[in-house]
Amino acid sequence: MSDLMPAQHHTHEPNSESTFHPERKIEYKEAKNAVKVYVWELPVRVFHWINVLAIILLMITGMYIGNPLVGSNVQEEAYYSFLMGWVRYIHFFAAFLFTINLFYRLFWAFIGNKYATSNPFRLIFWKEVWETIKFYLFLKNKKPHYVGHNTLAQLSYWIFIGLGSWVMLLTGYYMYFEPQPESFWGKLFVWVPAVFGGDSYTIRSWHHLVAWAFMLFMVIHIYMAFRDDYLERNGTMSSIFTGYKTEPKELVGDEKDETK
Repeated sequence: MSDLMPAQHHTHEPNSESTFHPERKIEYKEAKNAVKVYVWELPVRVFHWINVLAIILLMITGMYIGNPLVGSNVQEEAYYSFLMGWVRYIHFFAAFLFTINLFYRLFWAFIGNKYATSNPFRLIFWKEVWETIKFYLFLKNKKPHYVGHNTLAQLSYWIFIGLGSWVMLLTGYYMYFEPQPESFWGKLFVWVPAVFGGDSYTIRSWHHLVAWAFMLFMVIHIYMAFRDDYLERNGTMSSIFTGYKTEPKELVGDEKDETK
């Protein structure tokens, strides 16, 4: 099982504790010279795939709404042939799904295992981000071994899935309720222009800009997942389906002992 050893770890450092709850119990399964670690719990995996579906629907419908290349020319009731209307319905449905899913994930961060969250408010988090950056730049580093996401990946999630999601929600719901400024929901989001620029065009520009950032994030995320799976031989790709990653015993020994 020597192929389970990570390909690029220059030093054997302790496992990272840049999380809100490093003490939470983790499930392990013994294997020859390796350990199967239950990293991604079922609620996290469900969130991931619902998020994938919602973001893909939002991207496709959003691009059409922004630039409708085709239109319906079927001569029938508008209810059946109103293509833009149906695209908007799908976009709004995906937005509501995305919103519910995000709040569900925030809730699970409080009760899930230690891989369900991270803590950017600790100095060690930023030190490990810097060590991880040096690792990817092939510089001498003290990057710890990570069973879950490394701190650089965690930071990208805080930026895109955290901050980026809230930008999309606030700007999106403002535009949705903008035609009804006197309604309860219209009043609820009336402050959004003051934060993002003061007019509808600027709000729309923020929405489009962050949407393209999400697309870039997805491409990088998929590439890095395949890269990690290939170099580490730890089941990164399959773990988002099963929840388990395979790690050498010597690299998770300390962490495993601490959770007993």
